[in-house]
Amino acid sequence: MLTILGFTMIATFLVLIMLKKMSPIAALVLIPALFCVFVGKGAKLGDYVIDGVTSLAPTAAMLMFAIVYFGVMIDVGLFDPIVRGILKFCKADPLRIVVGTAVLAAIVSLDGDGSTTFMITVSAMYPLYKRLKMSLVVMTGVAAMANGVMNTLPWGGPTARAATALKLNAGDIFVPMIPALAVGLLGVFVLAYVLGRRERKRLGVLTLDEVLVEEPVESETVLVGAGGGEGNKRTRTGGSGSGTDADAELPDEDEGFQGLDPDRPTLRPKLYWFNALLTVTLLTAMIMEWLPIPVLFLLGAALALTVNFPHMPDQRARLGAHAENVLNVSGMVFAAAVFTGVLQGTGMVDHMATWLVGNIPDGMGPHMAFVTGVLSIPLTYFMSNDGFYFGILPVLAEAGQAHGVSSLEIARASLVGQPLHMSSPLVPAVYVLVGMAKVEFGDHTRFVVKWAALTSLVVLGAGILFGII
Repeated sequence: MLTILGFTMIATFLVLIMLKKMSPIAALVLIPALFCVFVGKGAKLGDYVIDGVTSLAPTAAMLMFAIVYFGVMIDVGLFDPIVRGILKFCKADPLRIVVGTAVLAAIVSLDGDGSTTFMITVSAMYPLYKRLKMSLVVMTGVAAMANGVMNTLPWGGPTARAATALKLNAGDIFVPMIPALAVGLLGVFVLAYVLGRRERKRLGVLTLDEVLVEEPVESETVLVGAGGGEGNKRTRTGGSGSGTDADAELPDEDEGFQGLDPDRPTLRPKLYWFNALLTVTLLTAMIMEWLPIPVLFLLGAALALTVNFPHMPDQRARLGAHAENVLNVSGMVFAAAVFTGVLQGTGMVDHMATWLVGNIPDGMGPHMAFVTGVLSIPLTYFMSNDGFYFGILPVLAEAGQAHGVSSLEIARASLVGQPLHMSSPLVPAVYVLVGMAKVEFGDHTRFVVKWAALTSLVVLGAGILFGII
């Protein structure tokens, strides 16, 4: 019964947010609360929620102050030269911009932290997408997939968890997987190229002057929706194309294109090198683990505000300017704590995993590495990495050893699902991505799931082809 209720709860959540019948925050809170009552453990709901909130509180604190920090860095113009450089290199070509998004996300992912990767990537690329009227879900989808492949680095989390759970060396797991992961990353770049061509076909290619200078043009109505059928009408201004993107929402017009405004009052050109040095120092401290990440961003945000905006009214204005992003992301994280708390506290996640493992045919025993790779795709999407690597992976490894499959092969195969995992509603970093990009979580999910699952299968296929798995 717990197995059925667990799968039903997850399916209900995904359907409601993808159909936009409920907001993600409401769905993350109300659906698990309702199913907790169905399970007969409504009296323990408070304990489950407190446990979930306690476990995610450091993450929420880190995201809150990280958003403030990078928001201030955007305000003072730290990323403006990067944005202008990318723009000039891409020549206002949507194809190059989408590929550039994938490359930038992959490079920044070397720090091993998904939240930081998304904040930097969106900070640099969001102004380009907005000004060219490009699809923002293309940006979030490509960034999430690139980060998902790179998330397998030994210091990124999954590899370390697999090594710890199976008592293996992280290097022995990761190094042989490099060719397969390289193919997966190449697959992301190819997909970015395809999506970029589709954006170029829809919008055309503007000149640099057309991008940097706002020009009043007639508005046009386009259809956006899924499956190429009828969608919601939305009016947009600008752009040179008249086609539609059946899988991606067009961005709303809001405050206008501010990322390259050379006259905004928050710029601090005299403090540019201080801000650059502060950011490099902060990222270095995070990689070297000098202090816990929440503490680093708390200190960084306080220092950035104090130096760049020494007057209290200016500091309050900056905090107010980023309050919406902070509230959206931190609220989503705490709401997700309800979801994960109920899943784990009621035992639904354990019963779901046991059911899946128990239904593996005996004839698949010698192919347990392949089975692990396939299972890692949905399981790491529907549960946290901790739950999968510490709860499920040891069971799969034991079953593999009974059929002569080494734990190393099982561990390597377990990394396959990470491209999809990074868009899981249980990953706090994804809320940073969609929040800063002003994209509905349901739109991101509907767009990215199929492509991320395909990327995972490419990594799995490459691993089998190279004899790694």
